[in-house]
Amino acid sequence: MNLEKYLDITPELREAIKNGEPVVALESTILSHGMPYPENLSFAAEVEKEIRACGAHPATMALIGGKIKVGLSPEELELMCRGENVGKVSRRDFATYLATGKTGATTVASTMMCAALAGIHVFATGGIGGVHRHGEVTMDVSADLQELARTPVAVICAGAKQILDIGRTLEYLETMGVPVIGNGTEDFPAFFCKKSGFKVDYAAQNEEEIARIIKTKLELEMPGGVLIGNPIPDEYAMDFDYMEGIITKALELADAQHIHGKEITPFLLAHIKDMTGGESFASNVQLALNNARCAARIAVSLAKM
Repeated sequence: MNLEKYLDITPELREAIKNGEPVVALESTILSHGMPYPENLSFAAEVEKEIRACGAHPATMALIGGKIKVGLSPEELELMCRGENVGKVSRRDFATYLATGKTGATTVASTMMCAALAGIHVFATGGIGGVHRHGEVTMDVSADLQELARTPVAVICAGAKQILDIGRTLEYLETMGVPVIGNGTEDFPAFFCKKSGFKVDYAAQNEEEIARIIKTKLELEMPGGVLIGNPIPDEYAMDFDYMEGIITKALELADAQHIHGKEITPFLLAHIKDMTGGESFASNVQLALNNARCAARIAVSLAKM
């Protein structure tokens, strides 16, 4: 497979991957479609700083000018954060964006693809996509779940976004053979909230144990990734029932305005931010930073093995 014509890896990351040093993949959709400018730019700098402080290399992904960018320059980060004419790219859009040279921000699914192509095994995100509420009728199921079933990258998240049907999301992952591991928790987290009311498959003691599980799965050459639920820190966690009320209102708004498909998540998150007076946005930033630190510690442990 001739990937060299498409893969554009920064010299720092190329060297790190070659030497087996710890690297953490990061998505760019959270920058282009998840946060306003310039808050997203300072978040991007902060998340990279946190990963470096834990001893790993950050690798933010994007599709720019017909290339799969593994690690972004300051100019490219600025481009993604301004978000002008930046599309949201999942697996189905991947080849189209590369062939046409359009600028695309990577989702969970497409970041996993980029990471696997570059030889990176650990990826930190905010929350994964999943089965949307009433998904059994609408068939609105995120491509993230299929990607977790096929691509060998470990995804560290604060669970699934509470706007989803979390029970059905976990059922889908079980059917697809994706292990769901809790980082020091038996409860699968629900993004803004520490608990969703559903259990993980295994509660790991620490990041080192999680790294051992990832290493074993890679050595067995089993397809698919590992999903790690890392709960939001106590001081930023929000009340489940309060958030449920807010989400119900936001869903009714989306319904009334016929918002669906890839537009639904940014729409809901923006309205939830307004309805919580910005509190949910602060939580979103903190859980993403917390996941980056967790991912870096896992990547460091994995590299030592």
